[in-house]
Amino acid sequence: MQESATPPTVDLSVIVPVFNEEAVLDALFARLYPVLDALALRYEVVFVDDGSRDGSAELLRRQHAARRDVTRVLLLRRNVGQHQAILAGFAESLGRRVLTLDADLQNPPEEIPKLLAEMDRGHDYVGTIRRDRQDPRWRRLASNAMNRLRERITGVRMTDQGCMLRAYDRDIVDAVTSSKEIGVFIPALAFLYAANPTEIQVAHEARAAGTSKYPLYKLVNLNFDLLTGLSLAPLQVFSILGFAISAASFLLVLYLALRRLVIGAEAEGLFTLFGILFFLCGVIIIGIGLLGEYIGRIYAQSNGRPAYLIRTQLRPDHDPSGVSE
Repeated sequence: MQESATPPTVDLSVIVPVFNEEAVLDALFARLYPVLDALALRYEVVFVDDGSRDGSAELLRRQHAARRDVTRVLLLRRNVGQHQAILAGFAESLGRRVLTLDADLQNPPEEIPKLLAEMDRGHDYVGTIRRDRQDPRWRRLASNAMNRLRERITGVRMTDQGCMLRAYDRDIVDAVTSSKEIGVFIPALAFLYAANPTEIQVAHEARAAGTSKYPLYKLVNLNFDLLTGLSLAPLQVFSILGFAISAASFLLVLYLALRRLVIGAEAEGLFTLFGILFFLCGVIIIGIGLLGEYIGRIYAQSNGRPAYLIRTQLRPDHDPSGVSE
């Protein structure tokens, strides 16, 4: 691993992405800070407001004023998505270890000491598995199916890729932030860089307030980005499928030609041929879409546009830079 560009000045950074979480933030503050205070570590909490349109930013400002000793707040100019917001937190954090936590309290802050205990045992990346998930059944089934598909295609072994309560060593964080990838899926990328990863079970609670920011469409899109971002297997599978269909089509055409020579012209089977034609057209369209996804990623990467822009940063007292507007 490369050396950190920013030498750690605190023991632990806890990064919390926030997007329209006004209803739950006070409860998060009341539970998170006592857990961290009890650890007897030098720590900072890095809240990243991902372009919220409610009162989340104001609540974060108030919390910074109340706990300036350990609170850092990043206010992004616009909504860029959870993983890009976490990347912003990664880049600004100063911890020797970095932990990510959702703001919705579905992952209880009281589980944080379990992850740190695993890092004390020598693990540089600690993933988590939600125990007794409090999500709808369709969401659990879809998550399990995508976990299996992703592991087969990418080789990244994560039992529960949707749980954001995770802990990373500083060198893993620096490797992720230096990758400069578009559409990065942080837990998967960190797994590829980790030398000694592990997973543990953690509690899971019903959402304290508000609504999920990941409806079905976003979940599908996230997993599609994950598959195309970490592996060429989808293109390779499509190539194999194309060869197989081409071979089958050639045999079918040969059979029909011989049948015409033996039996003569016939109208039967016309709709079967239309069905085969429509199937092949569908396969071609899927292939073009898949190829377009990879080309689109190349295009987005080549633009060199920043993944996020920080509008305001409120720094903790241990950071001498003060307040940046």
